[in-house]
Amino acid sequence: MKILSILWVAFLTGCVGIPENVKPVDNFKLEKYLGKWYEIARLDHSFERGLTHVTAEYSLRGDGGVRVVNRGYSAKEAKWEDVEGKAYFVEGSDQGFLKVSFWGPFYGAYIVFGLDHAHYQYSLVCGPDKSYLWILARNPQIKEDLKEILIEKAAASGFETSQLIFVKHD
Repeated sequence: MKILSILWVAFLTGCVGIPENVKPVDNFKLEKYLGKWYEIARLDHSFERGLTHVTAEYSLRGDGGVRVVNRGYSAKEAKWEDVEGKAYFVEGSDQGFLKVSFWGPFYGAYIVFGLDHAHYQYSLVCGPDKSYLWILARNPQIKEDLKEILIEKAAASGFETSQLIFVKHD
């Protein structure tokens, strides 16, 4: 039983860990991050597979956390899909390191490791390991040179950027 408890704790803390060569941004301002973001690119996962027009919307919760609503269109199902979750800072509220949950007591890391600090117009986000990566922006498209800079930053941090899926928003 003790080994099972240790494994469970290791599993839970592993889900909110920070991958190697990734550093959450400092001087993070949640109030500037709130609002709607468009998914520009992502690494593939079953929970988003086949979705286009993907957005994430962040707002404050009454308990001090962040309400997260992810939405995307499934052409296969011919319908919009959305899921609501909640997020909380793992360390200080000035660091882009949160834990997010869409399913009960299970949390995963949400790490902002690239950010337009001046205007909060784009961000690079990852999860607890290198299989989770998103490029987000305030607009459905970004300039090609900016996209390349963000992809290069992600690649330099060890992400498999050749596997990125570029999300349609037309």
